[in-house]
Amino acid sequence: MHVLILGGTTEARRLAELLAAGAPPGTRVTTSLAGRVAAPRLPPGRVRVGGFGGADGLAAWLREHEVDALIDATHPFAGTISFNAARAAATAHVPLLALRRPGWVPVPGDDWHEAASLEEAAALLPALGRRVFLTTGRMGLAAFAGVDGLWFLVRSVDPPGPPHPPRMEVLLDRGPFTLDGERELLRRHRIDVVVTKDSGGAATAPKLTAAREAGVPVVVVRRPPVPQDVPVVPDAAGAADWLTRLTPRLPTPGGVDACRASGRRCQSSG
Repeated sequence: MHVLILGGTTEARRLAELLAAGAPPGTRVTTSLAGRVAAPRLPPGRVRVGGFGGADGLAAWLREHEVDALIDATHPFAGTISFNAARAAATAHVPLLALRRPGWVPVPGDDWHEAASLEEAAALLPALGRRVFLTTGRMGLAAFAGVDGLWFLVRSVDPPGPPHPPRMEVLLDRGPFTLDGERELLRRHRIDVVVTKDSGGAATAPKLTAAREAGVPVVVVRRPPVPQDVPVVPDAAGAADWLTRLTPRLPTPGGVDACRASGRRCQSSG
């Protein structure tokens, strides 16, 4: 069975590790990365970097490389590729699963302010604080470029380019982050407001605890819409289990003629 993982997340890398270790047996895995990070952590198995050319290009790739199952394990804010994956899987008749980590949930003591977009988050900031810890990544800094009078600490894996806030310090770092480290960061830089996307997961969650302890408000950007009617699991183990249950339903050599008549991509003998 050939599995294509649309990756770039910790969950995608963990799934590739499980599949490479033989769960389920006989699985060949290819992980696709968007190429937005200069030095990504590569998972085991085959890796391809770059886009597919939209839904039609992805569907063509699925057919050409005889992919048996497609798993969308992209970042929760990579909305376009999720819709392209849904359209491509339907076109190529390939089973699709979304591996999507659960979002964060506020607890007593949190001072969260929800925003529907980065632009809306930027508009909320002047009323909340003057020294901003911005953890939304380097790709969306343009939304904050017009915010005057505030100072920004921007954390990202790679150096950001313009446009960006006029008063900004860049911290190049990659998670997972520790609670003690986040506490010290807020204290050292005198942060009085945090901006984050609702990425979910444990790797970057300590900043939320540190902000709660310090009484610092947090602007949380809500996740974008995702395709409906796509099965979802929260972790790599769930995705591996889905593949195990899927394997007996894949076409077998004895059923190739009937499978082809149905219009599906089918396994052949040999």
